[in-house]
Amino acid sequence: MPHATPERWPADWPSPGDIDLAEQDLPHASATTEWWYQNCHLTTLSGRKLSLFSSFFRIVVGMDETTKARVHAHSLTWAIADADGKKLHTVSKVDQDAPRLGLEKLDRGEGTSDLRLRRAMREVLEKGQVPWPDRLFTAPIHVSDRRLELDFAGDRLTRHDNGSYHVELEDRLTGCAANLVIRPLKKACRHGDNGVVKAVQGEDMFYYFIPRCEVTGTIRIAGVDEVIAPGSTAWVDHEFGHHGAVSEPSGVASDGEVAGKDPSKVDIAWNWISVQFTDNTEITAYALHDLVSDSTAGDWAVHIDADGNWRGQTDAVFTPSGLWRSTRTFNEYPNHWHVSVPSEGLELEATVAFEDQEFITLISKPAFWEGRVHVTGTRHGAPISGTGYIERSGFATISDLDSFFKSVGKATRASVQALLPFDPSRKLIQDLVADADRPDWIHGVDTEQFVDTMIRPIRAITDRGGKSWRSYAALACCDVVGGDSREFAQWLAMPELMHTGSLIVDDVQDRSDVRRGGPTCHLVYGDAIAINAGTACYFLGQKLLMSENVSAQNRLRLYDFYFAALRAGHSGQALDIGGIDDLMPAAVATGNAVAVEARVLAVHRLKTAVPAASLARMGALVGEGSEAQIDGVGRFFEAVGLAFQIIDDVLNLRGFKGDLKSRGEDLAMGKVTLPVARALPRMDREGREWLWRELQAKHQDPEMLGTMIARIEDCGALNDCELEARQLVDDAWENLDKLTEPSLPKLMLRAFSWYVLERHY
Repeated sequence: MPHATPERWPADWPSPGDIDLAEQDLPHASATTEWWYQNCHLTTLSGRKLSLFSSFFRIVVGMDETTKARVHAHSLTWAIADADGKKLHTVSKVDQDAPRLGLEKLDRGEGTSDLRLRRAMREVLEKGQVPWPDRLFTAPIHVSDRRLELDFAGDRLTRHDNGSYHVELEDRLTGCAANLVIRPLKKACRHGDNGVVKAVQGEDMFYYFIPRCEVTGTIRIAGVDEVIAPGSTAWVDHEFGHHGAVSEPSGVASDGEVAGKDPSKVDIAWNWISVQFTDNTEITAYALHDLVSDSTAGDWAVHIDADGNWRGQTDAVFTPSGLWRSTRTFNEYPNHWHVSVPSEGLELEATVAFEDQEFITLISKPAFWEGRVHVTGTRHGAPISGTGYIERSGFATISDLDSFFKSVGKATRASVQALLPFDPSRKLIQDLVADADRPDWIHGVDTEQFVDTMIRPIRAITDRGGKSWRSYAALACCDVVGGDSREFAQWLAMPELMHTGSLIVDDVQDRSDVRRGGPTCHLVYGDAIAINAGTACYFLGQKLLMSENVSAQNRLRLYDFYFAALRAGHSGQALDIGGIDDLMPAAVATGNAVAVEARVLAVHRLKTAVPAASLARMGALVGEGSEAQIDGVGRFFEAVGLAFQIIDDVLNLRGFKGDLKSRGEDLAMGKVTLPVARALPRMDREGREWLWRELQAKHQDPEMLGTMIARIEDCGALNDCELEARQLVDDAWENLDKLTEPSLPKLMLRAFSWYVLERHY
């Protein structure tokens, strides 16, 4: 029995029987959430294979105090998938009132739980802006209540008297557009239980769809206009009701009070599929999943035969497999689904046309995957095939910076492993050792020996993981200036190799025993192999700079930035090896520690800040940023890198979050750090002499280390270091903020700067 009956439905919901599209396509007065959706699989006269989807949304966000009329907010998402070029072109437009609504949402405690991301978002919204790829509508929204006529600032969906739909979309920024006429070939069908979809918290939605339509018109992709060829098909969805659990915005209750759902009580994710088979039949299914209880929240499938007759079933099962990780959000998505509907005898395999079909939006909903899939399988044992769309939403959202950088770390390790596998082909060895036109250089090179003496020593360190923020820097700085980092995803391995090389060699020089929770490379492989492997890391990264997307002139600049990072890093290590002890007697005697402080900061700047800044400039360069932007991201990451090391010095004394290091380890090694340099002028001579004497003793006793830390803390040195680190980052951010538009990568950079400063929180 249905869980809702027509007697209990709102008055403007469909009556039993066939759905009157002229009436039901209209906006519904009872709905607090409503959307109109279309997807198309298109072949152009030139033979290109394209797919498109578009969703026109409106939600109730309040009530006009004077007229008592409901106030709506609107959004539009649409995308063109180029199956041949394997590229997704996306557009996300949101209501002009979105900044205010976003601030109200933050005030209610909704959205991400990460306090730094919330602060970064608030900074943008308080300026009346939204972060790219979301953009504000630039004109008023018109929604007719007499016919289906949606005009979302020039993007339109209209239903004509003959029953056809007209979709008009245009985005000058991406050079994409569509002017499509969609004519239904089958009647509307009801999804769910007699058309009703009920979510976990009792939100009722009505859902109907037209499973097959013909499409005519034109489409523009990257500035090139194409005419749609005969045989192209479309799918039309319409859903309306109260959907507080699945959609993020609040609704309005019947008494006019704003009625939102508590996002902490339920978290819904879903898989959804529509497939048009070559035998003129269709299938659609959805599976809602309650992430809190890790249980199903409703599964439905509808099969439509060649004559348009449809049957609803409750035994749809989605089994995702495979893995694709976005290098922009670092969310993870399947690249294959098995869809089973036993009651219809359907066993289907849905494989993505290409993996990167992630749709990024922050305001209307979190990032999700919606893309073209190829479908094969059987119906009652007979082979069947078709083309479809799958949407996967809610499963992969990264909620905080810790989980974000863990995912960045996974992607970085995968990038290194792809470059340096344990079973390299001869071609890969040739690429690593020589050049494409010099196969003779690897004559006599034994693969197993090469792996054992070159690849395994490097992987022994990289596979343990690390902070990976250096790897993220180059990609984020490409995007923050308006570039597309996906073209340089292989760069993730480059900063990690550069950093790993320095770690391996530093550990030999320092005679360290532990690195990233395991034995150092030289303890496992010996000094000779470790030094050689560590040094090789610097040169292996050069292979990743080769790209057809970079001009010869810019490639030279990339090399300049790359080798600037290496020169600075080695210079900083030279200063670090030389030490600071020679400056301490004068500083202790006079209380003037300016020279001590300058050398400490020089080591930090050269070893960490300059390499980070160089990588950031590389990203901004290939992102085609202006000279001011390239310099701006460089200065920002130089400040972040320096602040990172200053805070590292502070946390070494105060303790690391998660006890990553032993408290007071630097003091136990007799190391002069910035807090020590800042403490000297704040102490009298007796105190300075005591601190220097105990530092030279390299105490291992926790009680004595605690006493030393307390003296440094009590004089205000640690607070002073924290303030300097914050000021460095804030000044650099103020400059970068003026040079770049709000965007997802910019939000992440801002939040990351606070993450560096507040790692102990």
